[in-house]
Amino acid sequence: MPQEPQRITHTLEPIFDDASRVLVLGTMPSPKSREVSMYYGNPQNRFWRVLAGLWGEETPASNEERRELCLRRHVALWDVLASCTIKGASDASIADPVPNDIARVLAVAPIRQVFCTGATATRLYRRLIESELGVPCVGLPSTSPANARMRLDDLLAAYTCVREAAEGD
Repeated sequence: MPQEPQRITHTLEPIFDDASRVLVLGTMPSPKSREVSMYYGNPQNRFWRVLAGLWGEETPASNEERRELCLRRHVALWDVLASCTIKGASDASIADPVPNDIARVLAVAPIRQVFCTGATATRLYRRLIESELGVPCVGLPSTSPANARMRLDDLLAAYTCVREAAEGD
């Protein structure tokens, strides 16, 4: 039976503090991420392996370890959308998108660069947020298991710019 579209409201708080230097934005938490109350909560998603791998760290297992990794490495984490209509975790099915108030993070954190994970997050950021905020984004490949053509090493290479922006002076 095909899944029906649902109106979803974002329930996860952004991860950031006054030392965050880069902002990484996904599209919207998947059903699994909402279930476990953490970004990129699907164990098949490679985001946490990539982020930890950028600094040669062990992949964090718990939500607290994931949060600590982000803050220790000056990475703010949130999503482009505050709400949308979506079928399951299919970014391609997104309709009626409403953006998050990204300025909320920028008011506190000295963000140097915004990165979007995946083509849909990048497209929605550019369409709904970029001109109002005046901060361009860099589009990165999705770490989703649906993006199987990208090997972990390819993702690490593509995401190196996140580490460079977070560490740069």
